[in-house]
Amino acid sequence: MSNAARGRSVGFALKLHQRAWSMQRGVSEISWTYDPLVRRNSYFNLVKLAARPEEYLTDFYGGTHDGINAGDETDRLLVRWRLDSEPVRAACAGAPGRADADAARAAGAAVALGGGPSGAPVPGALDASTLLVAVPPDIERLRLTTPGQARDWRSALREVLGTLMAEGARVTGFDRSGWYVVRRPGAFGDEDIGQDTAHDAGAEGTCTHGSPLTGKEQR
Repeated sequence: MSNAARGRSVGFALKLHQRAWSMQRGVSEISWTYDPLVRRNSYFNLVKLAARPEEYLTDFYGGTHDGINAGDETDRLLVRWRLDSEPVRAACAGAPGRADADAARAAGAAVALGGGPSGAPVPGALDASTLLVAVPPDIERLRLTTPGQARDWRSALREVLGTLMAEGARVTGFDRSGWYVVRRPGAFGDEDIGQDTAHDAGAEGTCTHGSPLTGKEQR
């Protein structure tokens, strides 16, 4: 998405149109990938759209040297958008579920990955059923100004979030302040902890279930 369109809900309007178009043709799910380090895309995909991550993909597109990735490895989250699910219906109506990292921490969640005073990633504890995993405020700027620290964040997120998801943990939400809320296997009895029910684009390689559709990577 261009800088001119960013922040004007253009991406949200496009996804609503895609959802309506797909459902009219019998499509029930759409999947895409996005960079899990890009905070605004995490919020857009997981909160405004209520898509849910299915898999952590390591260096999915291989090495790139464009102006966005700046030579960083292309780890991605594969997300699934269940078009007629209750969370998606609510999100598309403008009432998304919002993760609350503070509430999750008060309920016993542990910080599995945080940020230190210098902005560097700091691994934490994994001894809770609900975990919080941080991302930096602006990874794109970090890649340009402090590329070593950007690579450290990539490695840390891969190690923590990638390993947790490979072991069966589930990302249940994203706090806009920069936290993934993750539930470990065996902790799925309750609905998403730290979620309130009460938006730009970050999708890549869109495809649908029920009818094939591919699209450009949305940043």
